[in-house]
Amino acid sequence: MPASLMMIAATFLFATMGVCVKLASEFYDASEIVMYRGLVGVVAMALLARSQRLSLKTAVPAMHFWRSLSGVLALSLWFYSIGKLPLATAMTLNYMSSVWMALFLIGGAVMLGSARVDGRLVFAVLLGFAGVALVLRPTIDQQQLWHGLAGLLSGMLSALAYLQVTSLGRAGEPEIRIVFYFSMGGVAAGALTSLASSSWHAHSLRGVALLLAVGLLATAAQLLMTRAYGRGKPLVNASLQYLGIVFSFIYGALLFHDAITVSALAGMALIIAAGLAATQLRARSTPADSQHSVTES
Repeated sequence: MPASLMMIAATFLFATMGVCVKLASEFYDASEIVMYRGLVGVVAMALLARSQRLSLKTAVPAMHFWRSLSGVLALSLWFYSIGKLPLATAMTLNYMSSVWMALFLIGGAVMLGSARVDGRLVFAVLLGFAGVALVLRPTIDQQQLWHGLAGLLSGMLSALAYLQVTSLGRAGEPEIRIVFYFSMGGVAAGALTSLASSSWHAHSLRGVALLLAVGLLATAAQLLMTRAYGRGKPLVNASLQYLGIVFSFIYGALLFHDAITVSALAGMALIIAAGLAATQLRARSTPADSQHSVTES
């Protein structure tokens, strides 16, 4: 299968996973969904590693811990926002990770004083945040500001997870091992949070089916996206990745009757444009990293 088709399939699966998360949020808290999604990922990665005779033992446990911490926090906030916001809005805010990456690059350049800040990168960041303001405008009107901020923070933490995935890749860690320990982190964090808040819910056939769907869809999407970035052109893949917002918008309108507003559409368009611009400028400044622009959150 061509890399572009794998990327399109991955974005469709992630959007479909978002639908299942939104439906599952009627039965479970976000921490429970994160835990069960991680459990499915652990089993799937363990079986895949066994079939490929790949050892899951790692020489860099601390790196996996920090990657899992940021990734699980991002995933938890994303799932929480999916349950509380229109599906396309939650997806768009999470996809702000490319814009956050650009902001991190700008901050690093300013702090080190070793590089001139690219004005185009600054413009991309400002464009992205202008899009956020437009997307969140209906959220504020509905007194759901915290839900929107949770989605926005999920994108920022996803960007941090991307940095850590890049570092793990440079340390020679295979994708299966990275996803395995990330899933382990999800199981641990979800279980501890659920225990602390006593938020365990009884299972039903529908609920279990939705949890299983979330885990399987996420795992399949991750593998497809990883292979797409390994075989295809990074900028083409990054562009196709934003189809996830389009798929989520269609799902939200058809299944959940989410309101279609001009400001939300304009904001999504600005965030997509900012993300594409930031990705392209980042790839030019750090070409060695362009093959590792895949996050597991």
